[in-house]
Amino acid sequence: MKTISFTKLTTLLVAIFTTSNSIAQETTIFDSSAPSSTYRTWSMGLNVGLLSQENKFGFNEGNLELGYSAYLKKHLSPNFGFKFQYLGGKIREESNSTTQFETKLPWSFAFSGEYVSNLFNSNVVRPYLSAGIGYLNLNRSSSSSETDLNRVFIPVDLGLKFVVSKGVNLDLGYQLNWTNDYFDGKTNHSFPYDLFSYLHAGVEFALGSKSKAFIQNTKRSNSNDLLALKYDELKAGQDALLKSQQAINDQLSKLAKDLKDDDNDGVANIYDKCPNTPAGTKVDGAGCPLPELKLTDGEKQVVIEAVRNLEFDFNKATIRSSSFSYLDKVAELMKDKGYNLKLDGYTDNIGSDAVNQKLSKDRADAVKAYLVSKGVESRKIETAGHGSKFPISSNSTEEGRQQNRRVEFSLY
Repeated sequence: MKTISFTKLTTLLVAIFTTSNSIAQETTIFDSSAPSSTYRTWSMGLNVGLLSQENKFGFNEGNLELGYSAYLKKHLSPNFGFKFQYLGGKIREESNSTTQFETKLPWSFAFSGEYVSNLFNSNVVRPYLSAGIGYLNLNRSSSSSETDLNRVFIPVDLGLKFVVSKGVNLDLGYQLNWTNDYFDGKTNHSFPYDLFSYLHAGVEFALGSKSKAFIQNTKRSNSNDLLALKYDELKAGQDALLKSQQAINDQLSKLAKDLKDDDNDGVANIYDKCPNTPAGTKVDGAGCPLPELKLTDGEKQVVIEAVRNLEFDFNKATIRSSSFSYLDKVAELMKDKGYNLKLDGYTDNIGSDAVNQKLSKDRADAVKAYLVSKGVESRKIETAGHGSKFPISSNSTEEGRQQNRRVEFSLY
């Protein structure tokens, strides 16, 4: 492989990686107070690249071979972690198409600390530096001998990570390795130890639930980030409150409409199954007109007398005893004929609407309770309270107010 080919390859890789800016997702702000379980703190990387012996800290023409590596990394923060790396391949030197030596690297393992920097203040490109110690196996062969050795080595890796998604990074790096043996078996080098390099490209991906942010791809916050984050939180809270308030307003508006009584029959719209009944029409609890009932003159007189002589204690729902005999006749009529009865309670306009509404309903219920005590079936009596609505006389005089304080009987 010639140097010009390697240069083209490097240019192509850089061109591909720099396009990651167009697909990088928004970076999560790192919260140091959050437990580590909030984030994905493990990642795995796979790389391929070129191995070369380094006599002069540079690739030598005709001295490039395929290398491959994988690593597992534990992240302690967005900027630092430990990784366990495997590296394999071979290193070969040729001269005039003749192999001077070939050293295979069946395996090597290294434990390193890695620092990832926000040097560029970028959400996409992040430089990194790692260093550690490892152990490798050398299988060296030449025209005169073959040797298999295990040696300690020191790897130093420098590169760039390109963020392409919440949990995926592209990786372009250059790793220089010191080892206490010579790959070519010679000892007349300018350094007391041999060097080999590994130019690599690959992918790193986070392990764990995709719902969590990859800790390495988060960003340590500065004051502007905190202000922006706080603003976003407050804005989101305000929007949620406004939305909630609008929902409440919509419900209140609907409730107000439902509780209106557009046809003034004493039954709210929400319960009115027969809307728009003519004014003055007697209706049941569902707002529908009561069936016409042809009463005899005597029956009509019983109802008229009961209404006329029905009296309650002042501002109470207690029926005065003087009214009992008239109500007894209504009870007997209902039991004999099987009639149903609608009781509508009303008051004058003295007092609050809430008090009058309750008092009118309580008085209608008091009449029902008395009739039931006289043997009328409870299911045959329906009650409603209308407060000071629908007066039949003026509330400006005591006589008029007395007439408005009433319970009307409707047999059907």
